[in-house]
Amino acid sequence: MSDAPAPLTGARLWIAALTLALANFVVVLDITIANVSIPSIAGSLAVAPSQGTWAVTSYSVAEAIAVPLSGWLALRFGVVRWFMVSLGGFGLFSLLCGLSQSLEALVLFRIAQGFAGGPIMPLSQALLQSIFPREKQGAAIGLWAATTTAAPIFGPILGGLISDNVSWHWIFFINLPVVALCLFVVWNRLRPFESPIIRQPIDIIGFVLLVIGIGAFQIMLDTGREKDWFGSTEIVVLAIVSAISIAAFIIWELTDDHPIVDLKIFRHRGFAAATGVISIGFGSFFAVVVLTPLWLQSVFGYTATQAGYTVAWIGVFSVLIAPAAGLMLAKVDPRITVSFGVVWLGLMAAWRTTWSTDSTWAELVWPHLFTGVGMPFFFIGLTSLAMASVKPEESVSAAGIMNFCRTLCGAIGAAVATSQWDSESRQVRAAMAEGMNGVDAALARLQAAGFTPDQARASLDRLLEVQAATLANLHVYAATALLFFAAAAAVWLIPKVQISGGLGGGH
Repeated sequence: MSDAPAPLTGARLWIAALTLALANFVVVLDITIANVSIPSIAGSLAVAPSQGTWAVTSYSVAEAIAVPLSGWLALRFGVVRWFMVSLGGFGLFSLLCGLSQSLEALVLFRIAQGFAGGPIMPLSQALLQSIFPREKQGAAIGLWAATTTAAPIFGPILGGLISDNVSWHWIFFINLPVVALCLFVVWNRLRPFESPIIRQPIDIIGFVLLVIGIGAFQIMLDTGREKDWFGSTEIVVLAIVSAISIAAFIIWELTDDHPIVDLKIFRHRGFAAATGVISIGFGSFFAVVVLTPLWLQSVFGYTATQAGYTVAWIGVFSVLIAPAAGLMLAKVDPRITVSFGVVWLGLMAAWRTTWSTDSTWAELVWPHLFTGVGMPFFFIGLTSLAMASVKPEESVSAAGIMNFCRTLCGAIGAAVATSQWDSESRQVRAAMAEGMNGVDAALARLQAAGFTPDQARASLDRLLEVQAATLANLHVYAATALLFFAAAAAVWLIPKVQISGGLGGGH
């Protein structure tokens, strides 16, 4: 647009950038910060832990539905205006979540919090594209990507520390000063960057189909493991409802004159391929990030906070390298740096297959630390390639759809990995038990050392359990490594794009 405001410069630019990154960080953080607080929430509200998980599920479902609506909302109300509405709503419902005195109230406000916060991810990405000059957009999207990848890692750490030392209510209250600061800066600095408003009709049918389809699918993922997946009638019904609703949604959106989610963006081969690769890669990455703390707690006896500290080393190099990875996009073919990043993640997943029950803390930390080297090249490069493949007026819709696919595949990866680990642990344990030799002699030696017969049997049972869990864990890591390598090959399906300064610099 000829009357578009000039990009920001100097301190004003970086204050605005850090504000947008911080807003994105706090929203993504809330995906995982409540996970480790479920026992505290359930105990405080006098409900079963299985019911307490709805505090997590409700937010995930609402956010998954809201993210792909970002493009339509931005067109109808303006990017800056809706960003502020979303951020203000996120803060308000964070306050109400913290004040909740019943599970019903908490779940209701978590749903509202997810709906409000969902659009902040793609809208912050679009606003960064607007405020940065072309030659610095790579570094800007590097900052955005660093917060997006680091927040889910730091969520369990903060959640554990707050729940253990203060109260679970404060996992929501800590959002309030961040939201207030971000609203102040956005109001004062970003209003000139408001986008033109296009008042399209409301696609009610598409919205209803999206809510039913994604809601049923997300609930199926969140509750499938505890209900034995397709051995449960409830899960089968959810799967059927989800499949029919999503299929109807796709058909409707592709044929409607004013779709609430513009799926026609997938006509751009670069966007479709980049979104596919980032979805596979993030699903594999999130599977590792979610499974590792569970394994550390079950095998090594770590607390949730200790496990979080171990995994959090991923964020070190991710944050340090992100700006440089963004700036490199204009200097070399982005497909080269992306391939490097994805292959590197595959190698780090393969490195994890060397772990055992005798691994030291340092041996557990090193693969996490070096995983952070590959994350910026993978995440920033694919985001830039995807966004550079669409028209400028499609950027908000594209960002919303890409974030939706990435988030959904992360949930799928986590669900599949934990279920496979649980199932294979039982199978491996049974096979190992059948093949054990010298059981009686081992029991006799333990009893001679002072164990009672029951303690001796429990000791052998524990040995079988931790070895089976470890072996099953290593198999999942090997599978994710193969997925990373396949994704690296798929990068070359993306057409060559010359990116000037990073995100959105060329087509």
